[in-house]
Amino acid sequence: MRTLKTLFADQSGVTVVEFALISPVLLVLLMGTYDAAYQLYASSILQGAIQKAGRDSTIEGASASAATIDQKVADTVRYVVPNATFTFSRKSYTNFGNVAKPEDFTDQNNNGTCDFGEVYEDANGNGTWDTDRGKNGQGGAKDAVLYSVTVTYPRPLAVAPMLGMSKNITLKTETVLRNQPYGTQDTTKLVKNCS
Repeated sequence: MRTLKTLFADQSGVTVVEFALISPVLLVLLMGTYDAAYQLYASSILQGAIQKAGRDSTIEGASASAATIDQKVADTVRYVVPNATFTFSRKSYTNFGNVAKPEDFTDQNNNGTCDFGEVYEDANGNGTWDTDRGKNGQGGAKDAVLYSVTVTYPRPLAVAPMLGMSKNITLKTETVLRNQPYGTQDTTKLVKNCS
């Protein structure tokens, strides 16, 4: 009986047991914090790189060096995220108010889509009515350009999928800047019928 009382009164080893109970939660918390901080840092690097690239893209003749500008963004981000894959997109608009807006059309039946025979303005000149009036590419003088970069990379810790998170992180960053007034803006508009 005395041995049992001594055993229950003995406090040595309690710290190890407490640590064994707390350590899994602590490790998951630390890994989650690291994952979130890594994603935040990569996002801020991407945002800075796309802002610089957007400014570089606004000068005359920049459309000829778009691949070089995109490569600079990729190189900057790869310092932080070496296994990243990139998707670049540029769309130009006549002004900031038109960014990501549909082409104008006469909605005779009020259903919100350009149906057969309804008149629309072919702002991007591709021959069909679009939900986004932007022209692919850098555009011309005074055009507002939406420059988008999507980056996908594997999570830094392999534990994330075990916690129900995807194994890849996808970041998308956009900036809209106006090209410099190095010439006359092309404001040609075509009016067509929906098909």
